[in-house]
Amino acid sequence: MVLTAPGQPLREIWRQQLPLPAAGQVRIRMSACGVCRTDLHIVDGELPWPGHAVVPGHEIVGRIGALGPGVTGLAVGQRVGVPWVGWTCGRCAYCQAGRENLCPQAEFTGWQREGGYADQVLADARHVFALPEGYGDAQAAPLLCAGLIGWRAYTMAGADARRIGLYGFGAAAHLIAQVAHHQGREVHAFTRPGDTAARALALELGAAWAGDSDQPPPVPLDAALLFAPVGALVPKALQAVRPGGIVVCAGIHMSDIPSFPYAWLWGERRLVSVANLTRRDGDEFLRVAATVALQIHTHTYPLDQAPQALDDLRAGRFTGAAVLLGR
Repeated sequence: MVLTAPGQPLREIWRQQLPLPAAGQVRIRMSACGVCRTDLHIVDGELPWPGHAVVPGHEIVGRIGALGPGVTGLAVGQRVGVPWVGWTCGRCAYCQAGRENLCPQAEFTGWQREGGYADQVLADARHVFALPEGYGDAQAAPLLCAGLIGWRAYTMAGADARRIGLYGFGAAAHLIAQVAHHQGREVHAFTRPGDTAARALALELGAAWAGDSDQPPPVPLDAALLFAPVGALVPKALQAVRPGGIVVCAGIHMSDIPSFPYAWLWGERRLVSVANLTRRDGDEFLRVAATVALQIHTHTYPLDQAPQALDDLRAGRFTGAAVLLGR
């Protein structure tokens, strides 16, 4: 499924031959690919156009069909996952410091590199993950972005954040709520006003409180994680956290943040963003996912129904995560 320009419909095209992996690459037959809000940002033109046609999708689960020259540690037939960060230079100061999420030359799966809305995918072998047992392919797909970005945002809140607010209870929040609950933290879930299904799901997954995002929490929070790309929520989250608390903006795109009184930031409150992920984040989160039996709520679609999946995500027609299934 190919996007030729922002705002245009996805088109299905067919290749005559299987793509051949170059040195350091693997070819993967896609069995499941999550549908992420970042895909919407690309399709809707909210992220810069890369200058070429785009195959979206960066929560890819599949089996390796071929290894390129020089690939070690992976095997044909092995189940692996491909995340958002698809390639990094390995040479810059950020990469050398283990912060490849900030690599200025990074290329991203489903944006600069062809993604998982396809039968076959080429991936940099350095940036694929072995996946934990116990999750089917459709359930494993959301781990690769919703889970990984959610985990990075969660760890940025700090180990001493015992009372955590999650703004936007979608794919990422419904996973991180379970991790936080498992680790003994108190979760407060904020949903779009009137979304009773999302509030019910939050409570089912262990949240101590769930309410509309325009409501204050019943108690001050130690940290607030913003998964909804809504800038107007930032001042609300700052008012919800205690002095010394932190607000973490977890998305790659957000609408403009309105001005707010300095008093809402004062008191050593912090406002930070999450940028992409590192392989260390992936290794850490997938180890957690192997030990915590996460309930992953998915809505599956055939690959050729990717436009419908994106439209349903845009309209908020489901809770949990949307996943495309391979053919």
